[in-house]
Amino acid sequence: MSTNSREAMASETPEDIAKSGWFVRFLNLVERLGNLLPHPITLFAMFCVAVVLLSGILGYFELSVTDPRPEGASGRSADGIISVVSLMNAEGLRLIVSNLVTNFTGFTPLGTVLVALLGVGIAERSGLLSAAMRALVIGRSRRLVTVTIVFAGIVSNTASELGYVVLIPMAAMIFHSLGRHPLAGLAAAFAGVSGGYSANLLLGTIDPLLSGITEAAARMIDPEYVVGPEVNWYFMFASTFVVSFMGAWVTEKIVEPKLGKYDPSEASVDLDGQAMEQVTDIERHGLKMAGLAVLVLGVILALTVVPEGAPLRHPDTGLVAGSPFLKGIVVFIFICFAIPGLVYGKVVGTMKKDTDVINAMSHSMGTMGMYIVLVFFASQFVAFFKWTNLGAVLAVMGADALSAIGLTGPLLFLLFIAMCGFINLMLGSASAQWAVTAPIFVPMLMLVGYAPETIQAAYRIGDSVTNLITPMMSYFGLILAVACRYKKDMGIGTLVATMLPYTLVFFVGWTSFFFLWVFGFGLPVGPGAATYYTP
Repeated sequence: MSTNSREAMASETPEDIAKSGWFVRFLNLVERLGNLLPHPITLFAMFCVAVVLLSGILGYFELSVTDPRPEGASGRSADGIISVVSLMNAEGLRLIVSNLVTNFTGFTPLGTVLVALLGVGIAERSGLLSAAMRALVIGRSRRLVTVTIVFAGIVSNTASELGYVVLIPMAAMIFHSLGRHPLAGLAAAFAGVSGGYSANLLLGTIDPLLSGITEAAARMIDPEYVVGPEVNWYFMFASTFVVSFMGAWVTEKIVEPKLGKYDPSEASVDLDGQAMEQVTDIERHGLKMAGLAVLVLGVILALTVVPEGAPLRHPDTGLVAGSPFLKGIVVFIFICFAIPGLVYGKVVGTMKKDTDVINAMSHSMGTMGMYIVLVFFASQFVAFFKWTNLGAVLAVMGADALSAIGLTGPLLFLLFIAMCGFINLMLGSASAQWAVTAPIFVPMLMLVGYAPETIQAAYRIGDSVTNLITPMMSYFGLILAVACRYKKDMGIGTLVATMLPYTLVFFVGWTSFFFLWVFGFGLPVGPGAATYYTP
C-alpha cells in the first residue's frame, strides 16, 4: 500500500469508512461467514464431537506440557506433567455416559440465571420495568433526552429484551416528537441497549451467567477458585456513565448531523397516528410504592451485612469478602426485582392474585427454552474440555508463546478485547461465545499473571461494542424493522453504517477506560476482585 493510501485511510472519518467500498466488502464477508455458521446449539454439539475426536488423536500421540503450578499447589499433577486425556476409549465412554446429566444440572450459570429471571419476570410482567423506563425517558428536556435514552438503554439490560422491544421504538418516537431525526433516537437507544450491553448500575442476569463460565474455566488452573456474579460490578457501574456520555456525544456530534433533517415522506407508516404512552397517575403511584419497597429492602439488607457480626458476613473472618451475602447475591437479585414488582402490580392491578405472580414467573421460564437447550450442549463441551485437559494444555502452550514474544503486559488486553469483538461479529450470543473462548483464554491469561475477574471484564467490552454492527445479533432484524417504519428503503448496510461510529468510539473509549481503571489507578473491577493472579 502506498504512503498516500495509508494517509488517506488514516484521515477517514467514521462516516467515510462506513461509505467506503472496502468496509462494505468487509461487512459483506462477515455476514456471509456468519451465515455459514450453524445455529449455536448445533455448533456446541459439533464442538463436543470435535473435542472427543481431538482428544483421541492427541492422546494417541501423548501430547503433554509441563505443569506451571508450583509443587504442592491445589490441582497440580503428581508428576508435574499435564497430558491430554483421550475420551475415545472405554473409560472415556463410561465418563461421558455417567456424567451427562450432572454436567447439565451442575452447570453453574443454569440455576443462577433461572433464579434471577424468576424475579425479573415478576417485575416485567407487572409493568414495573416498562413504566420505570417510560418515566425515566419521557418528559426529559431536549438537552438531556439523548443521554437519558442511552442511559435507559444500558440499565434496561437487567430485563433482557425490554430495551429492544420497548425503549428503541419509543426513543425513535420521542426524537420525532421533538422535531429531531427519529433514526437518531433509535440509534441512541440501540447504542445503549446493545453497545453498552454489559454495563449496568445493578447486577443483572448476565453477571451470574458469565461468572459461572469464568469460574469453570479458572478451575482448570486453580480447582478452588471462586468467581461470583458481583466480581465486575465496580467497573460496570462506572462504565454505565462513561458509555452513556460517549453514546450521547456520538449521537449529537456524528450520527444526527449525518442524518440531517428528517423527511416524513420517507416513512412507511403514518407517523401522525403514533403516540407515546405517557405514564398514568396510577402508574406513578405504583412506581412510588415500588421505590419505597426497594428502600425498605435496602435497609433490611444493610442491617444483615453492614454491622460487625451481621448474619450475612463471613462467619469466620467477619468480612464481606467470601461472605454468604456475596455467595448468595443471585437470591438478592431475585428478591429485589420480585417484591417491588409485586408491590407495583398490586397497586396498578396487574398482580391481583397469586396466579398472576405464578404466571409471570412461568412466562419468564417459558422464554428460556432455547437457552436451556443451549446450556445442555455447552455444559457438555465445558466438561469434555476439562476432562481431556485440552484447555490446560492449550493454555500452557499459549502462555509460553506469549512469554516467548514478550507479550505479557497490559497491551495483551487490547488484542484480547479486539479478538472478542471480532468473534462477536459472527457468534452473537454472549454466553455461547464465552463458553467457547473462556476455557482457553481464562487459563492462558491466568498463567501469564492476570486474574479471571479482570479477564472477564475485558471480555465484556469486546462482546458489547460490536453488537451494533453485526447482523448475527439476535435482535438486529427487529431493529431493522423498526428503522424501516421511518425510512422505508432502510437496509442492513445503512443501519450498520449508522451504528459504526458508536462501535469505533465505544471500542476506543471503553477500552481506554478499562486500562485507566485497572492499570492506571489500580482499582479492582469488583468487590474482592483481584487484578493479578498469584498461584
